[in-house]
Amino acid sequence: MGGKFPRILACGDSALSVELADTIDEAVSERIIALAANLTATPVEGIEELVPTYRSLMVIYDPSVIRGHALDRELHRRLMVLTVNSVPARRFDVPVVYGGSVGLDLQELADMKEMTPAALIELHASAEYRVYMIGFAPGFAYLGGLPEQLHTPRLATPRQRIEASAIGIGGKQASINSVPGPSGWRFIGRTPLRLFDPHRPQPFLLQAGDRVRFRPVSEDEAAELDRAVAAGQPVMEAQLS
Repeated sequence: MGGKFPRILACGDSALSVELADTIDEAVSERIIALAANLTATPVEGIEELVPTYRSLMVIYDPSVIRGHALDRELHRRLMVLTVNSVPARRFDVPVVYGGSVGLDLQELADMKEMTPAALIELHASAEYRVYMIGFAPGFAYLGGLPEQLHTPRLATPRQRIEASAIGIGGKQASINSVPGPSGWRFIGRTPLRLFDPHRPQPFLLQAGDRVRFRPVSEDEAAELDRAVAAGQPVMEAQLS
């Protein structure tokens, strides 16, 4: 990771960013998740929230309970003795209906890659993806593991609205939208699943460290899953491995 890491930077007067690297790397991600788990299992009084990112952990705290310099020392101490234990990953089989009104970039992307839409779908669905972070919008999943052949720059001009549950490609990353909003990513389909539902006991479906595989489904199967999700029925369970 180099001599300049780890480093802890102040973010205003109520948050610290624990930076472990300046690159995207699975081992770095595992260490970030391990630090978050350590702080969850053995809490520090005053910490209010932990936000794992690609290469850092945001630690949000109450400065009336603990001062930043004291928390900085404690975080450095935790990092010195931190161990990364191998734990089973949650694995999700995510159904996707490719193309359609949401997957509006599928044909153009296939043309860019000089392949058929069917071949692009097969390649996209052949990979296993890692959830590196949740951010940008509530529940929005940033995924690593996109096949190199599908790496594509974002659009020069973002669209003003992309629907929730859209499956995207942006640069080297893949994504699953959580709420409607603007985006410059390229979209090739949608999933009936809801990544963010404030009425669920756990509003976010995915979390950093999860593994995802995409499973192509027909419009009819997607419509059936849409109805089940709308009715609040469970349509998918995580597998541990």
